[in-house]
Amino acid sequence: MTLSMDIRALLIENVQQGIADGTLQIGEAVKRLRVEGAGMLQTQYARMCKISVRTLIQIEQGEGNPTMKSLNAVFRPFGLQMGVVRRPRKL
Repeated sequence: MTLSMDIRALLIENVQQGIADGTLQIGEAVKRLRVEGAGMLQTQYARMCKISVRTLIQIEQGEGNPTMKSLNAVFRPFGLQMGVVRRPRKL
């Protein structure tokens, strides 16, 4: 599966915004990027990211306690990394 650069950029922007505003959990974001952006199976994506399949499954399911290294590894193929984001104030 090959996405155009524009579609890929929109996906990445959508994922970033969803994480920033709290409407998208980290695991859901990783799964969207893997499936929609890379078009890969968990085994393929885990191998590419140099993490175990079990770690990827736990991240996508919001389970376990992944390291920053693992989280950065799954976001790196999309030019992303974990960081601190200001949360919007709730009125």
